[in-house]
Amino acid sequence: MAHSPTIMNIGEKVRDDFPALSRTIHGKPLIYLDSAATALKPKPVIEATRAYYAENSANVHRGVHTLSQLATDAFESTREKVRAFVNAREEAEIIFTKGCTEAINLVAQSYARTFLKAGDEIVITTMEHHSNIVPWQILCEQIGTVLRVAPINDDGEVILEEYEQLLSEKTKIVALVHISNSIGTINPAKQMIAMAKKHGAICLVDGAQGGPHLQINVQDIDADFYTLSCHKIYGPTGTGILYGKRTLLEKMPPYQSGGSMIRTVSFEKTTYAEIPAKFEPGTPNIAGFIGLGAAIDYVQSIGKEAIASYEHELLAYGTQLLSDIPGLTIRGQAREKAGILAFTLEGVHPHDLGTVLDAEGIAIRAGHHCTMPLMKRMGVPATARASLGMYTMKSDLDALQRAVRKAKEILG
Repeated sequence: MAHSPTIMNIGEKVRDDFPALSRTIHGKPLIYLDSAATALKPKPVIEATRAYYAENSANVHRGVHTLSQLATDAFESTREKVRAFVNAREEAEIIFTKGCTEAINLVAQSYARTFLKAGDEIVITTMEHHSNIVPWQILCEQIGTVLRVAPINDDGEVILEEYEQLLSEKTKIVALVHISNSIGTINPAKQMIAMAKKHGAICLVDGAQGGPHLQINVQDIDADFYTLSCHKIYGPTGTGILYGKRTLLEKMPPYQSGGSMIRTVSFEKTTYAEIPAKFEPGTPNIAGFIGLGAAIDYVQSIGKEAIASYEHELLAYGTQLLSDIPGLTIRGQAREKAGILAFTLEGVHPHDLGTVLDAEGIAIRAGHHCTMPLMKRMGVPATARASLGMYTMKSDLDALQRAVRKAKEILG
């Protein structure tokens, strides 16, 4: 297969931009294959956060002095960058949160707790992260809603016929992951949302992995809510996004309260600010969101489509390499899949495998990946997970294969 030089060279092109890749682990060059947990940070992101603390370290939205105005401008410029990143209609539909988890909890406790009642149903899928399971379970305990779960097949794909059968006039919310963090399945979000909306359901998409790997268009897929985990998009930790349609956000009550989210306060009554401020109380993670703006600029400069194509080539290459190892089983063989290689090795616990790989300078994730119900469905307690980023090289995957073979010799 012929490859575009631009696509093929992305990993090599960007590696010098990520300082962490210059370090050694146990005397060996770091090979970082844990981007699904958190992506490494490029120099522009590090510099943007440094510059805020060193040069413009002031609070936002509250000051008339120069530093506050500069900080506010830098902070708010990120909102427009995020709007464009997900193709929202307007900046006001972009809510800054601590992360994907807080964004989902915000919807559960503000929208769902207000507008759902006992007996109403919420539909999720078997492959959801705990952060898209537990908030809905808490809601069920609070108000008596019912949680329904769409099954998956052995390849790790939602069985759409059975998902559709779960939908009814009782279905008020469908909450689904765009890309499984554990097995890399890309769900047909647009199709699943269209099915749900035939029954009048509101749809939330957990985009924690969609953010770094997909071209996101919330208007095209018709998501009512879409969440982002921004440290996975090469941005700082402690930053997340909730996109919500204006019509929904405006009628939702505040999730948390305090400064910045108010219009007027008296001892008799408080009135609330317009969106997005209504959902952003207190001093935000100013440096983090300024860094997020730099991360989005960086990703866009490389090109989301080019990154996705490059990672797809890496995924195919890594799949073949691992498949050649006797006793290794790749978990999750969806036809549509992002850059995640989850696997088990016969006779070797994933934690032991991860320890051996770490001694070789290779960082992977081992465990249940906050998807315990999915592990149960696959019949394993845990997996080893190698996850790809734009800085991953084929040589990294070669090293992974050699190290897994070594682990098999030592532990198998």
